[in-house]
Amino acid sequence: MMHEIQPIIDHIGDPSYLAHHYGNLFYLITFLWTAVEGETFVIFAGLLAQKGYLNIAALFAAAWLGSFCGDQIVFALGRRYGLHILERFPKIKPGVENAIGWLEHYAVIFILSYRFMYGVRNVSGVAIGMSRLPWKKFALWNCIAAFIWAFAFAGAGYIFGDFISQLGRHKEEVVTYSVREAMLSVLGLFALIIVIKLGVIQFHRYRADKNARLESAKSGVPPEL
Repeated sequence: MMHEIQPIIDHIGDPSYLAHHYGNLFYLITFLWTAVEGETFVIFAGLLAQKGYLNIAALFAAAWLGSFCGDQIVFALGRRYGLHILERFPKIKPGVENAIGWLEHYAVIFILSYRFMYGVRNVSGVAIGMSRLPWKKFALWNCIAAFIWAFAFAGAGYIFGDFISQLGRHKEEVVTYSVREAMLSVLGLFALIIVIKLGVIQFHRYRADKNARLESAKSGVPPEL
């Protein structure tokens, strides 16, 4: 059994290998991987779907359900074992406290956007579980957020792959089309990821600064710089 699973583990970050060797099993792998993280994985899988190696609808569904279920599990763990988790991993406490602060003022916006913020997804799930947010409300907005996330990244990979394909057919260069396509795809996709994440981070910083100014105005104490 282990010798069958080991190649999947060894190539979990390589969608092209997994799609080529495992066929329909790839969608189960996508479901499991996106339960943890995986925006880069999903974007490159979208590229493969544009190439015809995968079904874009099945890929989207797997990424959507995986992202939704993964965050529901983390939410449940935070609700039941939140204090124990903070005792076991004290380094995540500041992140959890910040996330709870955002939730108190911008719950829906935070749930819709935290997937796009690097390094805070699982911490945010624990924080939401520890907050007073009803689980039904989180399940609803988590489902919508997972849909947006899967649509954005799978769709970006698919559309960008089509754009590069069209570009390659209208230009003749010394570099072969396949090499040029791969280079442009990698550079463009990573640029897209960086732009999305920076935009979300700046939005949350703006909200936090605005909230700090409002609190300082009420208390008469100037905010920390």
